[in-house]
Amino acid sequence: MYSFFTRCGTWFDHFERHWESSEGQKVMATTLVLFFLVAVGIIELNRRGILPPPFDHVFSRTHLAAIEQAFTLLLALEVVSLILSLVHSVSRSVGKQFEILSLILLRGTFKKISHFSEPLVWEQIESVIVPIVVSAVSALFIFVILGFFYRLQKPHPLKMRGGDKSKFILAKKLIALTLLASFFCLGIYDLWGYLAYGQPEKIFEMFYTLLIFSDVLIVLISLRYSSQYLVAFRNSGFAVATVLIRLALLAPATVGALLGLGTAVFALGITIAYNMFVPILCETCSP
Repeated sequence: MYSFFTRCGTWFDHFERHWESSEGQKVMATTLVLFFLVAVGIIELNRRGILPPPFDHVFSRTHLAAIEQAFTLLLALEVVSLILSLVHSVSRSVGKQFEILSLILLRGTFKKISHFSEPLVWEQIESVIVPIVVSAVSALFIFVILGFFYRLQKPHPLKMRGGDKSKFILAKKLIALTLLASFFCLGIYDLWGYLAYGQPEKIFEMFYTLLIFSDVLIVLISLRYSSQYLVAFRNSGFAVATVLIRLALLAPATVGALLGLGTAVFALGITIAYNMFVPILCETCSP
């Protein structure tokens, strides 16, 4: 059984190496460009009444919807990078979560106006201008907070033996592989619901629910190899941040944007407190 787990870890390394390579990044960028152009073309065909039923009712007739759809694909690719980051660092994965949240907020500005007819008129967007502005400004502030968050990160590795460290990393790789498979299945389910029934996209909300369980699981597994209070508190706090992000995605647009911004401040506060007190706590815990 352990050899199978080790083989899974090797598969993870192979996938990550290709995904994070420069060639992999170029393929993803090209895919986004082609997807956007195809989406614009399909929308134009639908506007001219060329698409046959039932696709004429599934696809939008507003070109701005193509931007929203391109952002959705970009978010899906970023989620894969987030899953890969779980193996390396808790703080890095939390940072990726806020990167995705900021992109979701920016996408929301296009999503709000993608349902209106063209050309846009003020009377159409007047009712949604406040949520649009709040989401855009919140995304900007989260971007700024992330800059400080990444700058304040310091290497504080868990104190564990070499063998235990390898087992802990392998456990995180197995969790990441499970998340990857789950996200792929959620994507297929969500796409089918959209094409067949016109259901709204909920893949990211569902994924963040899974992410909550994976974060808590990683925290509990880490306690098996290290019971340092400061590490347990920081990682548990970051898991709470994941819960708050999930609630932000569930809430109405304005409330969700403000909640997401507050969660970013909360994560930054945990990092500042951890960096301030980790030397003192380490001295207290030392023999």
